[in-house]
Amino acid sequence: MLRILKYLFFTAGIFLTSCWPSSISLQDSGSMPADWKQFSVATLQNTAPNAPLTYPPLLTEAVKDGIQNRTRLLLSKDPAGGQIYIEGTVTGYSIVPVALQPGDNAARNRLTVSVSFTIFISEPEEDKMVFTSTRFADYPATADISTIESSLLDEINEQVVQDVLNQLFSNW
Repeated sequence: MLRILKYLFFTAGIFLTSCWPSSISLQDSGSMPADWKQFSVATLQNTAPNAPLTYPPLLTEAVKDGIQNRTRLLLSKDPAGGQIYIEGTVTGYSIVPVALQPGDNAARNRLTVSVSFTIFISEPEEDKMVFTSTRFADYPATADISTIESSLLDEINEQVVQDVLNQLFSNW
């Protein structure tokens, strides 16, 4: 019986150590070309008539932070430097009712933001990607938008940053 237990522990040990990862990292290292070292992001433009004037710079910083924190890429000191250059425009910013109650009163409203991005890649081969990210956040109609707008925009920004990362790494 003791021999069987020793054999089982030995076999289990081999299986567990052979499948164990050789390194653990929170940064992505394998889904992008090795040539990519740096990136830059131009301050986003604003063509949406209702968007706050401070929103494009805030979203620009969110994109920079998202790429730096979730990849191995470094922010270039040159404004248009690096192997990846991202520019964009906030094209839509709207608030519409989404859940109507009897009497045509809204129970919930939806803040929707649309951003068009262009990503220029210089290495390993030149490429250009153009896409639009449209994201939203719902909130109670009884809430004052001026008090919750920044938290809604933070939620939307996270989704937009994820869209940028997905688009950037989807071709590799």
